[in-house]
Amino acid sequence: MIWTSAAPAVTTAFLSSLVEAVEAMTIVLAVVSIRGWRPAATGAFAGLSLLVVMVLALGPLLDRIPLHLLQLVIGVLLLLFGMRWLRKAILRAAGAIALHDETIAFATETEELRDQARRHEARLDWLAGLASFKAVVLEGLEVVFIVIAVGVGRGLLGAASLGALAACLVIVTVGFVIHRPLARVPENTLKFAVGVMLSAFGIFWTGEGLGVPWPGEDFAILVIAALFLVVALTAVAITRRAKAVDLT
Repeated sequence: MIWTSAAPAVTTAFLSSLVEAVEAMTIVLAVVSIRGWRPAATGAFAGLSLLVVMVLALGPLLDRIPLHLLQLVIGVLLLLFGMRWLRKAILRAAGAIALHDETIAFATETEELRDQARRHEARLDWLAGLASFKAVVLEGLEVVFIVIAVGVGRGLLGAASLGALAACLVIVTVGFVIHRPLARVPENTLKFAVGVMLSAFGIFWTGEGLGVPWPGEDFAILVIAALFLVVALTAVAITRRAKAVDLT
């Protein structure tokens, strides 16, 4: 295992999983506040089970795809995925769009569940479990994709999986202890960092798939990430300045 490629892969998997786990845990805690831990845990466990089955099913299929083609496809998808995260993070950092607020998300989800309770009292446990299930599956799918994307090209799937698992365990433990949405997690900062790293991996894997001889080999990932960071920070400064001019 080469440290220059293992460290970015594990860090990217950990940070991206941290963000997605916070969003999923917010909904699970909303379910807990309405119906308790049983339907919330049942839905979450069912969602995790589905994700495990999907990963086990995808593993053998990935081995049958030529490595260069796999790197090219994953590189393009990672670049698109990372740029989406980075764009939103830049706009939020510049104040062009509102920051994601877990407290508001928690309140919104809780109110929706209460509204469903008034209309479907007999099915409330089932609906609550379904909300927990959907949260885990939808957020988990992004984690699965990122783990596979950053880990499969250099035999780092296990390391990336450990990074994702560690992040999920941290969020679940904290959520279980405090029973409140994790509003103090610097989500936009995390998304900014993950957007930079996913975009860097995307460029790197796309080049690998096209046969580009990267100078420094895996070390090039760190250089590309640094360039993305400089460009992103510059974009934040330009957007803030443009927003200030519009307000004057």
